[in-house]
Amino acid sequence: MSAPDKNPPATLSDGVVDWLTNGTRDERFIDNIFAQMCIRLQQAGIPLKRSTLHVLIHHPQWLGARFMWSDGMREAEIARVDYDVRERSEFIGSPANEMFDGATEVRENLERDPALGRKHALYDEMRTKGLTDYVAWPLYHTLGKRHLITFATDRPGGFEEAHIAALKKLLPVLALVSEIRVKNRLARTLLETYVGAHAGELILAGATRRGTGTTVRAAIMICDLRDFTKISDNWPRDDVIDLLNDYFDAMSEPIARHGGEILKFIGDGLLAIFPLSQPNACANLLHAVTEARAAMAALNERNNGSGRAPLNYGIGVHVGDVMYGNIGSTTRLDFTVIGPAVNMASRLEALTKQVGRPVLLSRDFAELVERKSELERVGEYEVRGFSDPIELFAFHG
Repeated sequence: MSAPDKNPPATLSDGVVDWLTNGTRDERFIDNIFAQMCIRLQQAGIPLKRSTLHVLIHHPQWLGARFMWSDGMREAEIARVDYDVRERSEFIGSPANEMFDGATEVRENLERDPALGRKHALYDEMRTKGLTDYVAWPLYHTLGKRHLITFATDRPGGFEEAHIAALKKLLPVLALVSEIRVKNRLARTLLETYVGAHAGELILAGATRRGTGTTVRAAIMICDLRDFTKISDNWPRDDVIDLLNDYFDAMSEPIARHGGEILKFIGDGLLAIFPLSQPNACANLLHAVTEARAAMAALNERNNGSGRAPLNYGIGVHVGDVMYGNIGSTTRLDFTVIGPAVNMASRLEALTKQVGRPVLLSRDFAELVERKSELERVGEYEVRGFSDPIELFAFHG
């Protein structure tokens, strides 16, 4: 019996494998690595014409993402994939569908009679583009996570066995490289989803120690839904969840659009800040409130059509210094803001019921507003927890 070959023969992708292993450490994004990998495979002699990488992600809106590269492209195209894609014709019968069902390889000879091959619009599209051969494999991440990579060529006769062997050889390294980037993106996405973009960046940068933080001067906005206890007691659970999501969409999207940061949802309320380091922070907050009120009016009109009572809300706005950082127990932290200014905004929100105005601003905030004609002085009121009466203004924008 002959001894095993200590130096297995080189493959066309060895240089690409080495580059993936040692040359991608400083590249943050998987789409850039993927596009460069495809170009390097071409340069190594593999007749690659088209390639796609499909990854599952944990995002509140998207099931996954598809990166697509074709000959001549310097960058990959990125497409987000909806959660309902599995019910659509583009998925049913596709290579992704086969991989989802457990296939370990999908190979299609695109030169043969289409009647003899798999039936799917994807294969017809590739034939019209002159492609001759297509192969798809799962890309394995840890704990059984399966993603998908595909390669196609326009070479007459399709890929040679040496090409297939070379492509297969890079898959384990690509799996490791892509998993690192996908999990980095996942960590960023989860933080953006649950604590906000700015707080997420600080946490990723290492701001994770309890009690650490900074003092930030900001406009603070607290919003609360009225009669939510009555609604949750009398409405079906799923209707209550849908209502909350619609309400938070109406309030949150304008805040994000105008540069605010939502730090937390508290039951049926939310806390957001507009740091005064941003130009026009106070004006931006009022623009967000105006758009949120319009969105709530539209939501109430839709709900009225289905027989639901209108939703009422209160918004309190103040400005001041807040402590912005990590607060909590030794093992469970919350990245939030605290301080008298936050307490004041909360008290103003509660006063909207007494004063009969849905949006109340403190005098400190009102003094920073340029277009004071949009404000209505409603008088001075005692505020729980504060010794002196507070002069309040209503905003009708």
